[in-house]
Amino acid sequence: MPDAATPPSSPHMRRRLSPEAAAFYASHSACSDPGDRAPLFAALPAEPRQLALIVRGLVIHRGEGAMFDHAIDERRLHHDAETRYADAILALLADRDPAPLAAERTPSERFVGTCRDFTVLFCAFLRHAGVPARARVGFADYFSPDGFGADHWVAEYWTADRGWRLGDAQAIQGWQIDFDAMDVPRDRFRVAGDVWRAYRAGEVDPNRFGVDLGPDARITGPLEIAVDVVKDLAALNKVEALPWDGWGATELPLGAAVEGDLAAVLDRAAAACADDAPLDPARRLFVNTPALRTPPVITSHTAFLGNREVALRS
Repeated sequence: MPDAATPPSSPHMRRRLSPEAAAFYASHSACSDPGDRAPLFAALPAEPRQLALIVRGLVIHRGEGAMFDHAIDERRLHHDAETRYADAILALLADRDPAPLAAERTPSERFVGTCRDFTVLFCAFLRHAGVPARARVGFADYFSPDGFGADHWVAEYWTADRGWRLGDAQAIQGWQIDFDAMDVPRDRFRVAGDVWRAYRAGEVDPNRFGVDLGPDARITGPLEIAVDVVKDLAALNKVEALPWDGWGATELPLGAAVEGDLAAVLDRAAAACADDAPLDPARRLFVNTPALRTPPVITSHTAFLGNREVALRS
């Protein structure tokens, strides 16, 4: 495990990672736990870049078919990304190809997921290696030619010399980016709370952030930013929900105003989700705020299968 007591050299990070936070983020969540598939991890390397490359060889985003010149099977397109737990993802991968995880799969053998699935598998591998890791939810400007801030998930992993770094296992290969995907600049991927605070200060146009379904099919605005603030807070508490899961403050109607008491709660959540914030405020806010806390049963607003109620693993 990286030395959690070593202060980072970067001026961006001003706090040590407490022993409690190091232990919390180096242990599995319900979503990252490999369960009875843990023996598959035995031959994995420990170095984060190698682990990210392995993830890239196991997963294809369900929007990447054309990039790989691959027609994604419709059933996998509809069903794979509804597989929220790492043990189930690993089971699907093993059924399609029993080779070791480090063996790159062909597109037809990969798990068909989203940025969230790249991130959850990457966190699973990092945590298995003893590296504190957590999923982050926010907006990336490097997938859209016009720099639109597209809803996206990446991993954040602890390094003794630099503190928390952002690592994008999806972008590490195949995408034309002008930076190191294992050290994503924080102005290229902005955590949702950062964007929310900038919006509240009048510094950004909220219609430049949201779900990118193409230049003429974007869902944007304050509500989309607010939803990602809630999901980033959940992810910091190791509840790595699916991008279309809904509960509490995320269940406002499309286009609804985010104001009053709810906006004030989101201000607090955004502050607790700052990349250099300590763990305790994020834990307390999540546990003690019904509008933010994930309930035992959520509504999954699935793109292909319709809305359904889902009981989460504890």
